[in-house]
Amino acid sequence: METPPGEIVVHHVEHGAGRPVLVIHGAGVDHRETEACFEPAFDGAAGYRRIYPDLPGMGRTPADGLNSAEDVLETLLAFGREVTDGAPYLVIGHSAGAHYARAMATREPGLVAGLALVCPLLPGIRDVPEHRVVVGSGDLGDDAFRGYFVIQTPEMVERYERHVLPAAALVDQPALERIGERWELAVDGPAYAGPTLVVAGRLDSTVGYAAAVDLLDDHPHATLAVVDDAGHALPHEQPEVLRALVGEWLERVQRRG
Repeated sequence: METPPGEIVVHHVEHGAGRPVLVIHGAGVDHRETEACFEPAFDGAAGYRRIYPDLPGMGRTPADGLNSAEDVLETLLAFGREVTDGAPYLVIGHSAGAHYARAMATREPGLVAGLALVCPLLPGIRDVPEHRVVVGSGDLGDDAFRGYFVIQTPEMVERYERHVLPAAALVDQPALERIGERWELAVDGPAYAGPTLVVAGRLDSTVGYAAAVDLLDDHPHATLAVVDDAGHALPHEQPEVLRALVGEWLERVQRRG
């Protein structure tokens, strides 16, 4: 018997107390990557309860009965309502996590008080640059590391081996392939009009930055940053820039109440 999307038990970890913030990771990893990247971004920002879920089919969250991105979205929306007791929350997504975060804000704008999209996977991706290393000799780490990071230093290898690589062994690959065959999400109605942050890496060879720039046309209260010397691993490579941008976004959310 298949498990309905809304009944999937989503594994997650939490830090802090206060206004809830859901932080959603990308494909092929688990909550440990976003936790490692975004906890420093919240350093000094009191009053936020950071919630890091494992997406279905990754980490310790099963994907039984889920056959599309729409099923995953339904699971995340149910999780958001449950873990916050129906209170408004902020949502941050990296890569594929941003794909889901944007859809959550569009589907339930009354529950999403702020939206942050980092290196977002979006429909209509175009002008994706070739991968190019800007720091390092290009001979550190494994092939996956070398294709992910544009700053290739021993520190970045350590971060990759600690926060990214261990999740690969936990991926339910058949589930990801099944869901990936139906990965697009219908975006009905007006785009999310709340406080929005869009961050892209100028050297992102996975999703590029051009489609992220287009989001300014749809999100009337968005701050956009295209960061040089950063690829798809921008949250690892440019932590101080990310922290400053997240801080500015949180201030805008607070002003909106």
